Amino acid sequence: MEQEILTHLNDPVSLEKLYRSNKSLFTESFLKLSPKIEQNSATEFWNARLNYESNAIYWGQKNEMLYIAIACLVAGLVAKLPDIISVSPDFFYPRNLGFIIFPVLTTYFAWRNQLSRQTVGVLAGIFSICIIYINLLPNNPESDTLILACIHLPLLLWYMLGISFVGNKSKSLQPRLEFLKFNGEVAVLCAVLGIAGALLMGMTFGLFELIGINLEPFFEKYLMVFGLPAIPILGTFLTQSNPQLVNKVTPIIAKLFSPAVLIMLLAYVIAIIYSGKDPYNDREFLLIFNLLLIGVMALIFFSIAETSHIEKITFDSWVLFLLSCLTIVVNGIALSAITFRISEWGFTPNRLTVLVANLLILIHLLLVAYQLSKALRQKAVLEDIGTTVAKFIPIYFIWACIVVFVFPLVFGFM
Repeated sequence: MEQEILTHLNDPVSLEKLYRSNKSLFTESFLKLSPKIEQNSATEFWNARLNYESNAIYWGQKNEMLYIAIACLVAGLVAKLPDIISVSPDFFYPRNLGFIIFPVLTTYFAWRNQLSRQTVGVLAGIFSICIIYINLLPNNPESDTLILACIHLPLLLWYMLGISFVGNKSKSLQPRLEFLKFNGEVAVLCAVLGIAGALLMGMTFGLFELIGINLEPFFEKYLMVFGLPAIPILGTFLTQSNPQLVNKVTPIIAKLFSPAVLIMLLAYVIAIIYSGKDPYNDREFLLIFNLLLIGVMALIFFSIAETSHIEKITFDSWVLFLLSCLTIVVNGIALSAITFRISEWGFTPNRLTVLVANLLILIHLLLVAYQLSKALRQKAVLEDIGTTVAKFIPIYFIWACIVVFVFPLVFGFM
């Protein structure tokens, strides 16, 4: 983005297009370049515009608001399909949960970024293949490969959303980091909207209970089905149209949570030694251990996406390095546990999936920790760490494709 701004510095129309394509990235890049570029009427205008903080919420143009309203309705109708076409919820939701949200969000960014018809056609084709495939898999609730496919399919769809988000800049790594940052911002805003919605529902239930009316059946059948899918859609719209809502909150969350998680994780590893619990013989404990690992890894990558634009080394960089090293230790424990279980009881689809997933995470964390160590020794810049994170993302997509499409066939749908 910085190079594009410099190239079109004297072209007001091109600068406006760049700004509208990604407001938060443009603002961050321009303000970073501002001290280095010649001050003229154009740069003074953009400095004034970008530094002006309005208290008003921008609700977008009419066509954008119309799309968001239609998207919320469509997502709610997809979530309501088991009642509409009399399909078992136990069959429908595990297979199609990702299709409630990801198609409408992917379409939103495809429209917003004006993707080519060819790209839109490829995305639509992939979504169609996924829908048909996952719903044609044998209906065996005890099948490990079916469960694994249902778990990994949202990761595949998430990657499709990322392609739509980066638009025509897929060859650049910076938009991938922006996508990771976007996920964190939407998560924060969704949490706020969810809490607000829960408070509103609680007050509404209480008031109607006072007059003898029970709204719980109506809430379960309609409000929850249409309301829950609307939260990430509204969160996405608000983060894109009003970046000022969360672009100051998410760095604070990253700054506060990273040291807290570092202390918690260190205490947890020490507590494991004294508790007598171990992931080698306790399957459920190993599962929780891996979920913890994924959560901490997500926090590390989100924090890197937030801080990769900073030029100097800060205390946060040290925290991220220590957290990465400690997470590598946790990953090593999980990896040794699953290796032990495979050596004792042989390969299964679940064990193979956990083994490869842990190996991928370990390699990724080692690369990130190495780049962080170089940055701390002034032999690399923080931007290189973000590049390392962004380069590895397609590998997770490839692995998700293997689990979803290959595992059921190789293991005979067991």
